[in-house]
Amino acid sequence: MLLALDTSTPQIGLALYDGAQVLAEHLWVSKARHSAEIAPAVVKMLDQTGLSVENLTVLAVAIGPGSFTSLRVGLAFMKGLAFSRNLPIIGINTLNVVAACQPKSDRPLAGLLPAGRGRLAVGWYQAQDNGWQATGSPVILTAQALSAAIEQDSVLCGDLSASERAILATNPHIQLVSPALSVRRPAILAELAYADHLAGDYDDIDSLAPIYLHIAEPIPQL
Repeated sequence: MLLALDTSTPQIGLALYDGAQVLAEHLWVSKARHSAEIAPAVVKMLDQTGLSVENLTVLAVAIGPGSFTSLRVGLAFMKGLAFSRNLPIIGINTLNVVAACQPKSDRPLAGLLPAGRGRLAVGWYQAQDNGWQATGSPVILTAQALSAAIEQDSVLCGDLSASERAILATNPHIQLVSPALSVRRPAILAELAYADHLAGDYDDIDSLAPIYLHIAEPIPQL
């Protein structure tokens, strides 16, 4: 049984996945109370599904990019659980989760996450036979800079404020995924991690760390 946790942003996500079914999935926007809310939510989810911590066999955690504090809270919780129960742990790039939530398209896809101070973490993806594949390293941009850089038809998906959506909507080359379809699902995180689990591709508990991005120059023209 795999337990997945995503605390990359104010949204917290939890999922239980056994490789055949999503037994439970829960996500909510927290008011900077990640450290107080995660453990009770995990206990409640296990109780609702008739499971206990003894049923867990592997852990998955989103490692960013995202909020510095919330990422560290989530990773610390999962590392503590992994250490105390002697469970393997798998870290998944959060932007990969954003991309994996979307159907394939001939257009390039930008996965977006809030990076604080009115900026966005931006990762570009291209659809391949095995799903969305990153085409470069993610960068930090404002919505204005991102909109100005896009000159070919592209799909944009992720956590966006109303003002950011309004800015990006002015570019006719940008197709914005709706808010409901932009939700970062913890079940997708679980599924990505389960593939690594089947391959025996685990992370070292001591070296696993969040992904933090520095402010970057605007992306080159697409």
